[in-house]
Amino acid sequence: MGQNYLAIVNPAAGGGKSRKLLGPALERLRAGGIAVKVAATRSPGEATAIAREAYERGVRNFIAVGGDGTSYEIVNGLYPQALAGERPTLGFLPLGTGNSFLRDFSHQGVEYAIESLLAHRSRACDVMRLRHRTGVIHYINLLSMGFSADVATLRARRFSNWGELGYQASILLTLARFNRRPFPVRVEGAEAFDDRRCLFLTFNNSKFTGGTMMIAPQAEIDDGLVEYVRWGPIGRLGLIRNLPGLYDGTHIEHPLAERKRARRIEFNLGAPVDVMVDGEVLTLHCEELDVLPGALNVVA
Repeated sequence: MGQNYLAIVNPAAGGGKSRKLLGPALERLRAGGIAVKVAATRSPGEATAIAREAYERGVRNFIAVGGDGTSYEIVNGLYPQALAGERPTLGFLPLGTGNSFLRDFSHQGVEYAIESLLAHRSRACDVMRLRHRTGVIHYINLLSMGFSADVATLRARRFSNWGELGYQASILLTLARFNRRPFPVRVEGAEAFDDRRCLFLTFNNSKFTGGTMMIAPQAEIDDGLVEYVRWGPIGRLGLIRNLPGLYDGTHIEHPLAERKRARRIEFNLGAPVDVMVDGEVLTLHCEELDVLPGALNVVA
């Protein structure tokens, strides 16, 4: 039995790669009985508007064609309105630069994503909800602040057209500055805010970020919890020595690393901070993070 999907395409994803690879992928889906309509974005944020309008007129099945940023925009078009209606389904054609979310299920990328769509393979996925001073955002991968967000912010603002070289340059410059600072948070059940200095904090729904970095090796997308990972004020040399651990998840065994699971986390930030959310860089005055358990179906 076939299904109908709206594919929301970021033609610029992967340096324009998604535009070139989309045709053959759609042919395979349609040959397998899946009806796909296509809507292409022309500017940042447009995927959110397209998804919101489509959900309002009854569309419930979506495919994110691009990277993590494309699925992030679609999720923010679906919520919060989908909380009062039928649960939507989100599939993926990971044709962008970073596709961290799907790595929880497979390293095969596009091939795995197509096979999952053809097999109608879906599962419930939690959605993270962040309330900040001027609004609300939703995400399905992770939010980070500190070193990892500083690298992403620098790359987005100064080296966005440099490819992998821009990423490496951003790491080196962030290492040179090495700004370890407090981000006061209170995890559910704690009496006081934790205002110790740290290298970074991440608030995870899934395991991977940056494509292959396993920042939260014990995160589960359907457990109704935020996986909170904190790395304390490690030094430059210590970080360099332990960088491999960020790729296999063993960094959480470091004496300065901590992980917790919670349904709710509060922030007591003195001002807005740069954060990285599902590959997107934002500046937000974060206030509260909680979980919408099983609010989304993902094809994976």
